[in-house]
Amino acid sequence: MVSNNLAVLNAMDDAATQKYHFVVLGITGMGFFATTYNFFCINAITKLLGRIYFYDPLLKQPGRLPQYVNNLVNGAALTGTFCGQLYFGWLGDRIGRKKAYGMTLIIIFLSALFSGSPFGSPVSVIAILCFFRFWLGVALGGTYPLCATIMSEYANRKTRGAFLSGLFTMQGFGIIFSGLVPMVLSKIFLIYYDAKPFYQYPAHSAQPQGNILWRIVLMVGALPAAITYCWLRKLPETARYTAVIKPDPKNDAARDAVSDMRRVLTIHVHEDPDEEHKISKFKAVNSYPLWSIPFFEFHGIHLIGAMCSWCLLDIAFYSQNLTQKDLFPDMGLTKNPTKVNAIEEVYQQSRAMFIAAFLGTFPGYLGTVFLIDKFGRLAIQLMGFLMMSAFMLIMGVKYDYIRDQNHALFVVLYSLTFFFANFGPNSTTFIMSAELFPMRMRCLCHGLSAAAGKLGAMVGTFVVQTYTLKQGHDRTKHSLMVLAFTNMLGFCFTFFMTETKGLSLEELSGEDGGENEIEVDEPLMTNMRTCGSESEDS
Repeated sequence: MVSNNLAVLNAMDDAATQKYHFVVLGITGMGFFATTYNFFCINAITKLLGRIYFYDPLLKQPGRLPQYVNNLVNGAALTGTFCGQLYFGWLGDRIGRKKAYGMTLIIIFLSALFSGSPFGSPVSVIAILCFFRFWLGVALGGTYPLCATIMSEYANRKTRGAFLSGLFTMQGFGIIFSGLVPMVLSKIFLIYYDAKPFYQYPAHSAQPQGNILWRIVLMVGALPAAITYCWLRKLPETARYTAVIKPDPKNDAARDAVSDMRRVLTIHVHEDPDEEHKISKFKAVNSYPLWSIPFFEFHGIHLIGAMCSWCLLDIAFYSQNLTQKDLFPDMGLTKNPTKVNAIEEVYQQSRAMFIAAFLGTFPGYLGTVFLIDKFGRLAIQLMGFLMMSAFMLIMGVKYDYIRDQNHALFVVLYSLTFFFANFGPNSTTFIMSAELFPMRMRCLCHGLSAAAGKLGAMVGTFVVQTYTLKQGHDRTKHSLMVLAFTNMLGFCFTFFMTETKGLSLEELSGEDGGENEIEVDEPLMTNMRTCGSESEDS
């Protein structure tokens, strides 16, 4: 290891929070919003797809997607996301964070549009939908490591946690809009295209206009991706990538990095004639690959902790439908499918998603934004895992009682579980994975951690939920108690990571060699601390 005397990096770490920090937050946050909306909006329309394409009059029940078809539709995006997190995590370290991020936005735009394009038989519609949902998932997965890395490498050390939390809060907005958009659209369609409920008129309870509704819901996801791509073109590559990782045949990496950062952060860095020599030495010493003894010596335990914590968290987080199927009817948010028409069922399902996200999920994200740089990442993650485990254990042990006799307690326990998931490991696993690792493989390590989370999501979606669907409430009770145990495992793996609050990225990764010397003129540093309101906006 060598001492990190790269002036532009130290200047960025110590600069005051400025206008352009929020611009970067907007660019990365809008992309993450597009990711979450496109991933979750399918939940509002799967029942509509079943009514339109899989209705069998002999069954005397509304049409529904067969279990294997439902798994294909959900699994296509999940599998694509897993692949995208690995591939774009690797690519972001090879070609640059900005260029790789732009590629994901283009793929999201095209895949979201084409997801609403399939026509023909039920088999062809589902096959084409799964194809484009897979590629959509690949791009969605890529935004995880790329957005997190861009935001972490632009932020200063004092407020980096708040800005990364703000970025992740866009997941909450995405979940809210994945319910709000289909709720509003279905309500408009109901005004103009109402129909009798299934039990009164089975053959005509699925309005043909529903075929337009589900396509619009999916295609809306292309809009935020297009807006974000236009904004991204104004954003320079991060100084850390330009100075240390980007191929530099002209040997002027430091000059390019300083020039880029002056455009956005009003940074004035002391001209150091040895800067290029220091960068060359930095590159040489920190060039070890992922699969090497130096990496595992310095960072292996952190990677294991990040991957296992994220995986265990997502097993529980993506198993939330275990209780939703009982919770939503008890709250009066959804009715028996036979008592509504097809578009009305979309309205009720999306309304339930919106309310659950707004009341039970979104407050947790906000709590993380305001408190993470005060309490620290580890304390919030430990508390979140512990509280999730406690509430899931109570729901598991007392499931029959709270489901049948105490609906208010049911709602409270459910809401608290997901409040502490978001004011806890769902946010902190994302944040710490963007802080702990060396800049040369920061995207890749974040991608590996996120991909481990998606493996957990697959277990929660396909194993846990399929298990509970077979024999009802007893299996739901058992699953909740098992999930309480997995949360405690996540609690234990949290100790494999280290606190990142208030430290520079180079201090955290060990790239400063244990030192933190800053070679920036003191008068200029004073100017940077007070120039937030005077920064240039590209």
